[in-house]
Amino acid sequence: MRQRLLAASGIAVVSAVLATTLSGCGSGSGSDSKTIKVVYQQVLNNSNKVQATYLAPMVEAFEKAHPGTKVKLVPVTASENDYYTKIQLMMRSPSTAPDLVYEDTATINSDVAGGYLRPLDPYLSSWADWSQYAAPSKAAMKYAEDGKTYGVPDNTDTRGIWYNKTVFQQAGIPVPWQPKTWDDVLAAARTVKARLPGVTPINVYTGVAGGEQSSMQGFEMLLYGTPAANNALYDTTQKKWVVGSKGFRDALDFVHTVYSTGIGPTAQKALGANFTAEVGTELLPQNKLAIDLDGSWMPNNWIRTGPKPWPEWQKSMGMAAMPTQSGQGSGKVSMSGGWAWSIPAKSGNPDLAFAFLKSLETKAASSRWNSVNATIPVRKDVASDPAYLKSLPTNAFFAALVPDTFYRPGLPAYAQVSSAIQKAMEAVTTGQSSVDKAASQYDSDVKTAVGADKTVQGAQ
Repeated sequence: MRQRLLAASGIAVVSAVLATTLSGCGSGSGSDSKTIKVVYQQVLNNSNKVQATYLAPMVEAFEKAHPGTKVKLVPVTASENDYYTKIQLMMRSPSTAPDLVYEDTATINSDVAGGYLRPLDPYLSSWADWSQYAAPSKAAMKYAEDGKTYGVPDNTDTRGIWYNKTVFQQAGIPVPWQPKTWDDVLAAARTVKARLPGVTPINVYTGVAGGEQSSMQGFEMLLYGTPAANNALYDTTQKKWVVGSKGFRDALDFVHTVYSTGIGPTAQKALGANFTAEVGTELLPQNKLAIDLDGSWMPNNWIRTGPKPWPEWQKSMGMAAMPTQSGQGSGKVSMSGGWAWSIPAKSGNPDLAFAFLKSLETKAASSRWNSVNATIPVRKDVASDPAYLKSLPTNAFFAALVPDTFYRPGLPAYAQVSSAIQKAMEAVTTGQSSVDKAASQYDSDVKTAVGADKTVQGAQ
């Protein structure tokens, strides 16, 4: 979820589209003191209703425990980028602001900077359960300028490689499979291309339509696997954004290789707004995709309550850690993010909103949510809970990637930097620009967004 710079005409168009949603979403100063509105994302053209299914009985239990209260769930059906824009439009006015909103942890700082969120410190200081939250997750909720906390995280995640063992065996690639370098990944994809016509060898999310999944699963999984990983995107010592680095060009060249040599999806398909759902519910279950750079949450597509129940997924799908570029360092890399509940600054009923938030974040509720959502808990007592660890056979694998994971810079400017990454990826995916030209445009876009004095030349 990130702050986006929109032209006035763009805001007008989006506002018109939102009219129906917004008209039923306001709390405002005159709202019923026992009613709250809770906003979360329903992915566009995706039948995955895991969160809706989880929240419905939680609402029922809360209303029963608090007679006279009313919790109205407001799913916002939108693509990732559009969801960020829509909730920001909602939060601008007391008449449309929800009381509780589901936020990507990467966008909390930008939303705080925009004045959209309320600090939660007065509530957290008297909430005993807050001590159970892991320190890094707490830190991600703080705004650097004032040190206050603006969200309660309810999960984190890691990313790696999903590979279809059925496809690998048909292509003659031994399983289990653990590539040691980028070249190993590309070699496997080329083998699939040569031996299995009609199967897409590898998916790397790319382009503007993919939003943050393009930046994280597609690009940063590569970028943070280069030798200058610790200063790949932002130099924390100099407090400047990195431009002109060899690692950036190498990561972009990997994307270019995938799409220019025909081992990835067609550019038209990869840049489509519905491609995420297609990967999880069609290509992988139908044995039409061999390798997918993706996240720990993928089983959500295939479990009994998912949009594409696939009983064979545990036998058909394998997991591998994403290797670093040349196998340097620990030899593997991951990226972590997550989601959190925040209270908008213009909520009409923050006290009741936090009471409902607490009900969503008890040990039992957190364990249940992270189990059904195939995510990694941020509560220490849940992370060690045998019930959680046994709920999915993939939980232990993805939790074990945490020591090798990286987090996006928690700064408001990350929103514009991420957008610049997506533009650069799209340019090389379509063949519109060479790697060098796209990387140069990225440098220019970042300097424009943050100021040239806030950038530093990266390692060569």
